[in-house]
Amino acid sequence: MNPDDLKKILDALSQADVREFSLTTGSFALDLKRGPQAVGMAAPASAPAPAPHAAPSFQPAAASSPAPAPAEAPSAPTPAASTSAAAETPAPAAAPAKPASAGTPVKAPIVGTFYAASSPDAPAYVKVGDTVSAGQVLCIIEAMKLMNEIEAETGGVVREILVKNAEPVEYGQTLFIIE
Repeated sequence: MNPDDLKKILDALSQADVREFSLTTGSFALDLKRGPQAVGMAAPASAPAPAPHAAPSFQPAAASSPAPAPAEAPSAPTPAASTSAAAETPAPAAAPAKPASAGTPVKAPIVGTFYAASSPDAPAYVKVGDTVSAGQVLCIIEAMKLMNEIEAETGGVVREILVKNAEPVEYGQTLFIIE
């Protein structure tokens, strides 16, 4: 369907008292619904795409290809950003390698936000050098507005705290090293 045909349909519908209109030809589908004020188009991405492309008038594949093109344009600057992100990635990767040999890691059981204390004005549950026992609360991870207390699985001395307060954590990320 070319833009002229689409305009003719819209003109005819605006003059008629039609509230809804659907048209399917081949792989092209058009759904129009008129509200109290004007005719609105609720159609797949293929409906608006033919207007900019005069030559391929009714090819949904052509309509799909312009969508990835803009996505590719932002992708070009992104590799530069991911290069800097890649430079940051080895640093955290190096941190877990150190703790594995230094003691027992305490890992995040869920994805969320790490909190060292029960409230912003409360003291931290533990600090480096504190002795903890199995079952003692080490921190809180907030996930979907639920506060989950993370407890020590073994007793020992807190050697490292690898996460800063209010920092996002991922599943399996090492939070503490207990020796």
